[in-house]
Amino acid sequence: MKQLVIVVPNGDNNLSSITGSYEIFHKANAYWKEHHKKEMFNIRLAGTEECVEFNGGLFSVKPQIHISEVKRADLIIIPSLNHNYKYAINGNDELIEWLQEHYKRGSEIASICTGAFLLAASGMLEGKSCSTHWSVFDNFRTMFPDIKLEADRLITDESGIYTNGGAYSFLNLMIYLIEKYYNLQTAIYCSKVFQIEMDRHAQSEFAIFRGQKKHNDEIVLKAQTFIEKNLEEKISIEDLSNKFNISRRNFDRRFIKATGNTPIEYTQRVKIEAAKKSFETNRKTVNEVMYEVGYSDVKAFREVFKKITGLSPIEYKSKYNRETSYF
Repeated sequence: MKQLVIVVPNGDNNLSSITGSYEIFHKANAYWKEHHKKEMFNIRLAGTEECVEFNGGLFSVKPQIHISEVKRADLIIIPSLNHNYKYAINGNDELIEWLQEHYKRGSEIASICTGAFLLAASGMLEGKSCSTHWSVFDNFRTMFPDIKLEADRLITDESGIYTNGGAYSFLNLMIYLIEKYYNLQTAIYCSKVFQIEMDRHAQSEFAIFRGQKKHNDEIVLKAQTFIEKNLEEKISIEDLSNKFNISRRNFDRRFIKATGNTPIEYTQRVKIEAAKKSFETNRKTVNEVMYEVGYSDVKAFREVFKKITGLSPIEYKSKYNRETSYF
């Protein structure tokens, strides 16, 4: 029988990603046993403390075993952390070392949402792709600048390490893992029981772009401000770099280092975020919104919008503007 360990990190972290993982895998086990006369996984919760409190002590979890008692783990699941990442990392040194050791022994590891910060702190994400919740991209890039963060990906799967975008999208990661470890039929069954959409691969339509400003490059900060205050303009990056008396090549290099985006990508994201808000809050046409954010070519606007959100402008408006759904 394979061994599944759901770890319970120290700190007031995310309870739902622990209980949700536990329940979905138990349901998969029951379905597998019904059809194959045995369970796929022995599922256990493991931690370094006898009891960990959540939500200010309103709830608590009692791990079944100490991590030192785990001799073998085929799959390890790291739940979502609280948003004090440095505290969460410093408070789980023993767990991080344990994860490193078991990965070396051949365990596969899946992190949920901000659980990716523990993986990153362990060094296991070096040279690999990673996803986490869109709201913490800036913090993650600041703390781990050398890790390739896949901002729009819902799930990454590389070298026995899985990460996901976060919040309740961890349910999609569980379905993904169940298909991988059990089979497609078991994944479909769990998808139907828990009413989780299959084959969701992106979190881009949910992301709110806030601009990556947690850096100290004054020229880039001024450029970001200029872009955000001139949404209706068709901004030339060449002119923008000249405005700040810096070569285009050096400007691009500094911009990428500071924000993780090229100036063109950043400009597109700022404009599309403004377009999204307009679609959500009023009944303006696609063309009206397009002109407001500095586009004059409908095809180009649609292509950039879909590239960033995963939806066409009309699809996005229909989905997120309640007024338009009645007409």
